[in-house]
Parts: sequence; structure tokens; C-alpha cells
Amino acid sequence: MSAVRVVGAVLAAALLGPALVACSTSDDDDRPVVVVSTNILGDVVEEVVGDQAQVVTLMRPNADPHSFEISAQEAGRMRSADLVVSNGLGLEEGLQQHLDAAADDGVRAFVAGDAIEVLDYADGDASGSPDPHFWTDPARMVDVVEGLEAALVEVDGVDAEVVSAQADAYLEELGAVDAEMTETFAAIPAGQRALVTNHHVFGYLADRFDFEIVGAVIPGGTTLAAPSASDLADLVTAIEETGVRAVFAESSSPDRLVQALAQEAGVDVEVLELYTESLTEPGEGAEDYLTMLRANAERIAAGLA
Repeated sequence: MSAVRVVGAVLAAALLGPALVACSTSDDDDRPVVVVSTNILGDVVEEVVGDQAQVVTLMRPNADPHSFEISAQEAGRMRSADLVVSNGLGLEEGLQQHLDAAADDGVRAFVAGDAIEVLDYADGDASGSPDPHFWTDPARMVDVVEGLEAALVEVDGVDAEVVSAQADAYLEELGAVDAEMTETFAAIPAGQRALVTNHHVFGYLADRFDFEIVGAVIPGGTTLAAPSASDLADLVTAIEETGVRAVFAESSSPDRLVQALAQEAGVDVEVLELYTESLTEPGEGAEDYLTMLRANAERIAAGLA
């Protein structure tokens, strides 16, 4: 079987099996309810709002934000929330109808993508459309936190002074991680700052820290797309021409497609796993957003330096 057919079969298997999620609130808790779509934003919201609200994060650890689904009960919970927080920019492909329904019901919403300077995909099937993966750049998350703070202090029952103090503390932590990432990436020579990933997820990191995006196994902005034979052939050629040392798989998706590309197509590169679109369970390496940023920076530097 050819390399392209091998990786195509692996991709088809990898895309099966959407995950269901389960989060609930307590009937005895009279604090306002903030429903958050992704677990990365859920962690950030919890850091900023603290115990001033019940935070319901819909996407479970290690799930794919492009494909996760929610129950009818959770959809109903969104429509009675005090605030709904979402990523936007087309990320929550399976959740958008429920976000729209909540908005139609008049539920207050904060869309993180509205708070940042948006980049468009530079190439691939999604070229020219907005890239939703802004969280790979901690500087853009600063803009999100500032917008989120403004939205949270308007929620009835929230102590605005407490939330503002917690937002300031978290912004300080974000700044520290940003400085750590800059120092970590400084060890990578300019000619080796080249990224190949499972799909186009690091455009903002590349923009912020001066990396070149060589290509992606899935040449689009969503994990729900599939590569063609010519896409994979072009990627192999790009890897060979640029001398890329490592290909980065995603923790939220099986890495068999990337492994097959590296092995069956005869590309001599190392395959390393990054936390790209989801946090993990506690103890699995990326249980919160700041830990995820640090872990990815260290792995990218180890693979490319």
C-alpha cells in the first residue's frame, strides 16, 4: 500500500467518534452561571472570575473543539446562562447552532475572537479565512482577558473589584509566560524556525515569535478536513527542501497520520506531540492554559534547536 493510501486510511479512522461532554451546575448555588465553550477558555474564565460565578465548561479534556458535541440539557443550560463565552472565528463547528440559539434568546455573550487582532490563514484550503487558533499567542490572550474582564464585571451578582483584581493577577502571569517563551525560542537558530503540524494551528505563534509555517498534514484550519494525495506529496517535498527536523502531532488527535507520513514516505524527521487545541486531564501535561504554553514551547525548542 502506498504511503498516501496508508495515511488516508489512518485519517479516516482518526476522524470517527465525536465526544460527548457532561458538566453541571448546582441547584443550591445561587451564583451567576457562565457557560464556556472550550476548555482553554474555560480555564482562563475560571482564573479571572474565581468563585464569583459558577463556570460550566462544555468541552471535556483532550477533546477536539472542531467536532465536540453537547447534550440537549447542556444546550438548554446555555440558553439560561448569565454569560456565554465562546472562541468564535468558526472554531466551534459543532456548537454554533446552540451559540446562535442562546444569542437569539438574549443571553449575554462574549466572543474571544472579537477581542483580538485576527490573522487569516496564509495558505491551505482555508487560505484567506479567519484563523481561530489565537491562544497559541499569549499576547493575544492578554487582549481576550481584558475583554473578558469587562464582560464579567457586568454580570449581576459578580463583585467587580474582585474580578478586576483577579484579572490583573492573571495578566501578570501571562506576561511572565510570554517572556519565558521568548527566552526558550531564542535557542532555536533563525534557519531552523520551521513548523510542520497536523493542521494549521500555529499561525499566531508563528506571527508572534517569528516562525515559518512550512505546511500541515491536513492543509486546512479544521481537523475535520482530509488531505489529498497531492497535498501530502507537496508536504513531503516541502519538508525535504526545508530540512525540517521535527513534525508536530496534536495531543487531541491520534498521531498515526503524522507517524505514517514520516515513516512511509521516507521522511527522516522526529514526530513530537504538542498540546494544540485542548487541555488535558490533571497530570497529563497540560491541565491549564499556562502549563500548555510552557510545555509546547519546550517541546518546539527541543525539536528544532
